[in-house]
Amino acid sequence: MDIAEIKKILAACDHTILKPEARWEDVKEVCDDAMKYNTASVCISPCYVRRAKEYLGDRMKIATVIGFPSGAHTTASKVLETGDAVANGADEIDMVINVGMLKDGDDSYVLSEIQAVHAACQGRVLKVIVEACLLTEEEKVRVCGLVTEAGADYIKTSTGFSTGGATFEDVALFRKHIGPKVRIKAAGGISTLEDARRFMELGADRLGTSRIVKIVKQEGLL
Repeated sequence: MDIAEIKKILAACDHTILKPEARWEDVKEVCDDAMKYNTASVCISPCYVRRAKEYLGDRMKIATVIGFPSGAHTTASKVLETGDAVANGADEIDMVINVGMLKDGDDSYVLSEIQAVHAACQGRVLKVIVEACLLTEEEKVRVCGLVTEAGADYIKTSTGFSTGGATFEDVALFRKHIGPKVRIKAAGGISTLEDARRFMELGADRLGTSRIVKIVKQEGLL
């Protein structure tokens, strides 16, 4: 893989650290690497957003997670989390849907919740995590429609904290069923440059991963 292609992949990466045991020095290292390798953003836990914003300024986009990782929070709490994240300097919001409500067939609940969080984003990018590994194909198709109707910017495959991560099949399915204005973020288990390239070929515009930067860094590819 040539340098131009590696840089293209890096530019699509949300360089991520969401481990509960992560300390500020770990987050700071991710921020430094994101700037060095020109990733799309850093994706970090909400408690570090303000400090990261003070550290990064406008040098790197900051994404954070809402209702993470289960999604089984109330809509009110997700809206409050989102408002707090925006106030602290988040540029992008990755929210987890209520998977149980979707599986119960309560599409109106899922839709209204995404819409409420979207409003709380105040114009920031909204990525909707649907935890595809827990869904049937019919549920995946339904949620593509809900994410589109709600006006979200991205549908995101996974938290990376459930039973599975992104798959090529899910990205291809999402591309077929989302609206033309919705983009795709593949996240969870993306461990090689070749996999990253394949996800992008299938239609993923963003990649949620910590490993791609580590590979480039450890192997001295740039």
